Formats: sequence, structure tokens, C-alpha cells
Amino acid sequence: MIIKPRTRGFICTTAHPDGCAAQVQQQIDYIAAKPRLEGPKKVLVIGASTGYGLSARIAAAFGAGAATVGVYRPSKSSETRTASAGWYNSAAFERKAAEAGLRSFSVTGDAFSDETKAKTVEVIREELGQVDLVVYSVASARRVNPKTGEAVNSVLKPIGDSYTNKTVNFHTGEVSEVTLDPATEEEVAATVEVMGGEDWQLWIDALQAGGVLAEGATTIAYSYIGPDLTQPIYREGSIGRAKDHLEDTALRIGGQLASGGGRSFVSVSKALVTQSSSAIPVVPLYVSVLYKIMKEKGLHEGCIEQTYRLFADRLYGGGEVPVDEQGRIRIDDWEMREDVQREVAEIWERISSDNIDELSDLAGYRQEFFQLFGFETDGVDYEADCDPQAGMPESRLRPVRE
Repeated sequence: MIIKPRTRGFICTTAHPDGCAAQVQQQIDYIAAKPRLEGPKKVLVIGASTGYGLSARIAAAFGAGAATVGVYRPSKSSETRTASAGWYNSAAFERKAAEAGLRSFSVTGDAFSDETKAKTVEVIREELGQVDLVVYSVASARRVNPKTGEAVNSVLKPIGDSYTNKTVNFHTGEVSEVTLDPATEEEVAATVEVMGGEDWQLWIDALQAGGVLAEGATTIAYSYIGPDLTQPIYREGSIGRAKDHLEDTALRIGGQLASGGGRSFVSVSKALVTQSSSAIPVVPLYVSVLYKIMKEKGLHEGCIEQTYRLFADRLYGGGEVPVDEQGRIRIDDWEMREDVQREVAEIWERISSDNIDELSDLAGYRQEFFQLFGFETDGVDYEADCDPQAGMPESRLRPVRE
């Protein structure tokens, strides 16, 4: 079939296997061209199919020669329907890892469930013995609590007062004002339950109890802070409460692992085009402006560039890991430079539908959005027939029977 993008708001309902494979290859090529990482040797990535999770798996495997276990949701295709981009990314990773002689296994299931945790512990014990790095990169709007069986949903809302600011429809380029009503206490609590650190803690507990977490192991999760103009909807909003909980969890896990020489960190990343960020009002316009400025200054990074810098210069750079006063690793340092944020603020005051193409990199934002799903990638013939049932090495699949 010929696969074209079909969008519904900030979601693309189709994905292109060849485009996803080409992007995975681009990340592998980037890592291969960099100095070898003196990094982890056996790695678990929870949420391994897209974004920072995928990049961490690629960097560990192709940069440090690590054996990896990736956990992500299954999403098989049919003759008439594509799989998810995450499935195609993971299939491409597994094929390339096999070609390179790297050990890798995919546990496919709901990362929030006890069954997936138990299956992952089993796979690690049987295939790797133990892991020395655990990357937690789960982004979901919904979670079924494994203890209560209750499904809870997160919200992207301010807290306390309504919030009004500029936003953009990134498909049309129309800049408008959006007003968001504040979250209720129940919505804030649900957002923390979905996107906070509780599940990360449950993973570490399960790995320790199963005896598959190595002495001196490192674990890391991802957070974001951002500039003043997004604070009411992000860091001071419902999602910010979840990030506060995640960062507090990092400190608790650090204490839990300290006796064995283990480490726990949250890495504060830069703003990027992701499915999650595309759903947050105001953020796509901010990212479009930020991209223009950072590209002009030669500072722009995507997931793989951020991940390599995180591994090479922070986690495995030798010596003490540099952190801020809250104990967080700051890979958002280039985004938050004073000159970058000053120019963002200046453009923000002037930007409108009439000048958005001049004052921002909206075209780059759109392209990266479609690239999340395997489209608009150089070297891919999108007019050619394509098999939606991209090959996943079955020998590396470890599905969860829930």
C-alpha cells in the first residue's frame, strides 16, 4: 500500500515503516560518528520506542556496545492498517542490532502493569543477568493503577487561575489566543498519578526484588522546566506537579540505591517536538520560535544529540556528575541561555499569523511533527508501495501475556 499521513489534531493516525527505519538509521549513524561512549553494558529502557527512550537505547547499544532490553506497547499492523511509529522504530532498531551482533530484546506490554514488570525481570534474569542502567521514559495520558485497577487520566491545565497566552495551529500557521481553565484538585492528583514518579519507583522496586539490578547501577528519568512564558501551563501547572513528584522520586530512589553505590537522576531536557508537547497549548509556538533562534546560533539539538551529550558529558564523563541545586542534570542549558531566552521573549511580543513564517521555524516544527510518524524523511520514496507489516525479528520479541 502507499502510506500517507492522516492527521487528527496533534495525532497522526498512520505511520511509515520505511521512514521510521530511515530515522533510526540516521540516529545510529550520528552515534557511530561520535567518539565511543565509556558507558553502560546492560541497559533496560522503559518506554523505548520513541523520543528520548529510543535515543537512549540507540546511544547505549551503538555507542557503548551495550546489550539492551526495551519495554514498549505492542502495535502490530495488518494488510490495511499501519502499526504505530513506535513499533516501526523498534523493529528497525532490532534489525540493526541483530546485524551489528548486539544483544537486544523487546518486552511488549503496558509498562504500568505488574505483568510487564514481572516479564521484564524474567527476561533480564534469563538473557542478561542484571542491568547497570535503567532509563525511565514513559509518556502516557492514561494509566491503569496496578493495585486498584482504576484508570486515571492526566490533564494539561494551569493551577489556581485561568491562563491566557498565544498559541498556534501548527498545521495552518494561525496564531491566536487561548484561555485555559484551572485544573481541579482531583485532576492534579490524577496527573501526578499518571505522569509522576510512582511507576518509576515500582519498576526499581521490582528490579531490586528480582535481583536483576546490578550493584552501582544508574537510573534516570526525564523532566522539563522551560521559560517564564510557559510556566503557568507547564511547570506551575498540573504537569509541573507531576514533574515535581518525579524529581522527588529521583531523590528517594537515590537514597535506596546509595548503599550499593547506585545513582538516580532526573535529566532536564530541552523543548522538542513530541506528541506530548504538540498537545500542550502555547508550547508549539514557543518551540517554533526557539528552533529558529537555536538553529541560527548553531545550538539546536534533537533527542539523539541531547542523549549523546547526556551520556558522554554527564553520566559517563568521569568524575562527579554535575547537577543543579535540586540534584537535576541540566541538558536544557543551551535552551535556557540568557541570550536565547531574551530573543525568544522579543519575538514572542511581535509574532502573529502574518509574520510567523518570518519570525519562527514553523516549517521545521511541522516537518519534525510528521517525522515522528516516519514522514517527510530524506531518501524515502513516499509514492512507492510499502509493506505495512515491517519485519520485527521474532527471536527478539518477548510479549507479555496479560
